[in-house]
Amino acid sequence: MSKDGDDAGPDGIDEGKRLVRLGGDKGLSLAERITERFHRLTWRTPIHGLRLKGRHPLKLIAVPDDPFTGDVARGRSLLEGTINFRGEQRSLAALDLAKREPNRAFSDYVQGFSWLRDLSSVATRPQAVPIAEGLMRRWLDAHAETVSEPAWRADLWGRRILFWTAHAPLILSSGDLVYRSRVLNTLARGARHIDRSAEKMAPGVPRIAALCGVVCAGLLIPGGDARRGHTEANLVKAIHASVFEDGGSVARAPAAQLDIIMLLTMLRETYAARRLEAPAIITETLARMVPALLGVTLGDGALSSWQGGGPLTAEGIAQIVAGTGIRTRPLRQARDWGYQRLAAGQTVVIIDAAPPPVARLVEGGCASTLAFEMSDGAHRVVVNCGGARAALAQIPSALADGLRTTAAHSTLIVGDSNSTAIHADGTLGRGVAEVELTRQESDASSRLEASHDGYVRRHGFLHRRQLVLGSDGRELRGEDSLLPGAKRRKPGATAFAIRFHLGAGVRVTPTADGQAALLRLPGNVLWQFRCRGGALAIEESLWIDGEGRPQSTQQLVVSGESPAGGASVSWALKRAG
Repeated sequence: MSKDGDDAGPDGIDEGKRLVRLGGDKGLSLAERITERFHRLTWRTPIHGLRLKGRHPLKLIAVPDDPFTGDVARGRSLLEGTINFRGEQRSLAALDLAKREPNRAFSDYVQGFSWLRDLSSVATRPQAVPIAEGLMRRWLDAHAETVSEPAWRADLWGRRILFWTAHAPLILSSGDLVYRSRVLNTLARGARHIDRSAEKMAPGVPRIAALCGVVCAGLLIPGGDARRGHTEANLVKAIHASVFEDGGSVARAPAAQLDIIMLLTMLRETYAARRLEAPAIITETLARMVPALLGVTLGDGALSSWQGGGPLTAEGIAQIVAGTGIRTRPLRQARDWGYQRLAAGQTVVIIDAAPPPVARLVEGGCASTLAFEMSDGAHRVVVNCGGARAALAQIPSALADGLRTTAAHSTLIVGDSNSTAIHADGTLGRGVAEVELTRQESDASSRLEASHDGYVRRHGFLHRRQLVLGSDGRELRGEDSLLPGAKRRKPGATAFAIRFHLGAGVRVTPTADGQAALLRLPGNVLWQFRCRGGALAIEESLWIDGEGRPQSTQQLVVSGESPAGGASVSWALKRAG
């Protein structure tokens, strides 16, 4: 990213013009894919088996606290004999831990042992131990001696070490010394396995998870202190590769942001259990990441929906932030992470002002550049459909894929195409490479102007969006323009549409002139939408809520055709009464 005109404005906001480049279509090179494949093949060799050998630990040095509360509903399901995650459900009795699950999210939940947190949140130790120990014995039978994916994937082993140690009373209370020894020896073997492979994971959550596990094991398994300096140095490098200076994660996904925050907080608790001071970078990183996370929350306290994530719940976000111990205000401008926050009165507006994440850093990335979400107090007015990766398992894959498109976000679409291509294998392709951004603050308003080049190659247009939020928060004015780019384009008019997906519970009444609509929010709060330069229509939409469930909603669609010289649509959202 390059920038100029960095005159610091109110609340630490850098005003002026900047250019953001992220290169979203760069996936793994052929050489990198071959190296990765070869590394996995080495797991089956006798040499790798020798690397996993070592002293059998007799006990853990300490048992850290888990600073977070689990999901009560999932915990109760475990007590009732089922394991449930995002709508996918299995009977514990029938669960085959040796079988590869087609649903990766469910598989990772089971294999990563994060269900231990859910179980411990609702059950007493006598209730929880038989369930936890029963699943542990079955996992050991299926995977302890066989190094294979997904069970031995480095990031899953990292999570497993964190959860096994934090919830050791649930899995190590048995009087069966052979079983206890097998658990501890497998934990040590897993730590040796990922000690050599953690740095090969993609930057972001996978690498952080793996290295948190390596460091945790070194702190809690006897004999690990000798290598602490080395493993901590690797963690420092992973954090620098995974977290921007402004505290945002390189995956540009709030869900990934939350994940890294929780992983680092759990690791910090491991140091506390040893009565050791955690490396300064852990506290410093949390102090940067928490305000960035809060910066993408809306007035209801829950997350806005970006890069496949859902809003989660306000209670969940508050509980996680409290667990970090970081007390701070929302960050209004995450320059590298790419999110801008406009806030005045009761109104909050979040804008995606950067290219999509680099393809190698995220699965299921979304073509959402220059989309925005808006809330009035606790009510969401304009949203993105969201939830491509957070939705319940029952949602058809075609619909989940559709949630990643530009049309599923509140922004402008040209020629019914995505601003960044989404390939059939789920990766992102060519499209937005540069976003030019200008932000200005004054006593009267906050003003943001941004443009992206995602439609230049195919349609010959730049998309420029201007947003102005009044100082009282009662009016948001916008203008979307198509500007001729440097590339030659086909002659004739090009269709476009600007979509405003509306929050759940917002009722829409069109006006007689067809250029405006009245939006009635829960509690009879009224907002008026008016546009000029296109035809206004009201269409059906959907929104994925904090539990991953689809909710039927509506959307405002302003459509038109642009000649070769470009087009412009102005619009405004104004609070009535």
